[in-house]
This record gives sequence, structure tokens and C-alpha cells, in this order.
Amino acid sequence: MSAMLKLGEGRPARLQYLSGSYRVLQQGDHVTCAVTGTRVPLQNLRYWSHELQEAYVSGEAAAARYMEMRALGRL
Repeated sequence: MSAMLKLGEGRPARLQYLSGSYRVLQQGDHVTCAVTGTRVPLQNLRYWSHELQEAYVSGEAAAARYMEMRALGRL
């Protein structure tokens, strides 16, 4: 029995992060958290920065990056 592969399965997606949504630029099934390096399945993606164009695994990771970038004067 052969399973049909879904487009982008097992590959990272490339996204354009918008304010409140995102646009898929390249099909994939996950992105990588910019803070922890953890894979985030697209269906679980809830946190990102449109200013930094980064994804985060959790609210805590997003807050840590925000504080880091504010301290560096980048936000």
C-alpha cells in the first residue's frame, strides 16, 4: 500500500508574516521558531512578528524576542 505525499509534507514552509495573518510563499508543513529552533507545524502557528518576519513556538518565546529586540533598539 503506498501513501500519497502531500505537497510540502516534511519540508519547511516559507511565509510572509503579516499583521494578524500570514501568506504562504513556498509550500511546507512547518516553520522554525526563531528563538528556540523548534519546529512549529503550520496548523499550530499562533505567534509571529511581522516586523521581524519571524515565527515563534509560544507566547513566551515571542515576548523574549520582543524584549531582546527592544533592548537592541530594533523595535
